Amino acid sequence: MKNLLSNIKIETPKGIYIKNPESSDLGKRIVEYSIILIEKFGFESFNFKKLGKEIGSNESSIYRYFESKHNLLIYLTSWYWGWIEYQLVIETYSINNSKDKLITALKVVTRTTVQDSNYGHINEILLNKIVINENSKSYLTIDVDAENKEGYFMTYKRVVKRLSEMISGHNPKYKYPLSLASTITESSLHQHFTKQHFPSITNFKSNDNPTDFFIELVLKTLLNE
Repeated sequence: MKNLLSNIKIETPKGIYIKNPESSDLGKRIVEYSIILIEKFGFESFNFKKLGKEIGSNESSIYRYFESKHNLLIYLTSWYWGWIEYQLVIETYSINNSKDKLITALKVVTRTTVQDSNYGHINEILLNKIVINENSKSYLTIDVDAENKEGYFMTYKRVVKRLSEMISGHNPKYKYPLSLASTITESSLHQHFTKQHFPSITNFKSNDNPTDFFIELVLKTLLNE
């Protein structure tokens, strides 16, 4: 598994960036420290001036990679969903039983993130926290339709579609596989958010993993169809 993942390059939609940050040491530092700063201060308080100071580079050099901090956020969330997609592919490809395949996929999408040593400049644990707190800010904008047309959210949508295919594989008669898949994907982020910030409206404690809840929810939904 580790050898397979170490040879995989996470691809993000080209239109998001001006210059691919993976193509240079500076670009990788931009990605690495933007994750650290956004997780620490929040997206609203983050800006390229702070990032430039952190990495010891001019603010203008960051603009050679990303047009805006919004585009940078889309890049980070796209990379995260691409990383999730590869885990879905790698961890389910050899499973023939439809139920076991679906359960494994649900674990990948809903589990607590652990550090992946294959991508040294990206802290996946911090990036997961950013996705939990900031993912919706990447698409809840007036430009969402235009950006969607440009393919900015294709990695996120591929994750949903892959999960949808596994739902249909387990129960071909279920009428709403895409709706269920997108609900699980978003609701998982919501449960991780609420256990940290709104603990009074969830049954999960800060260190709990909601995976078992989603497995039970999906399997019972498909069983009752």
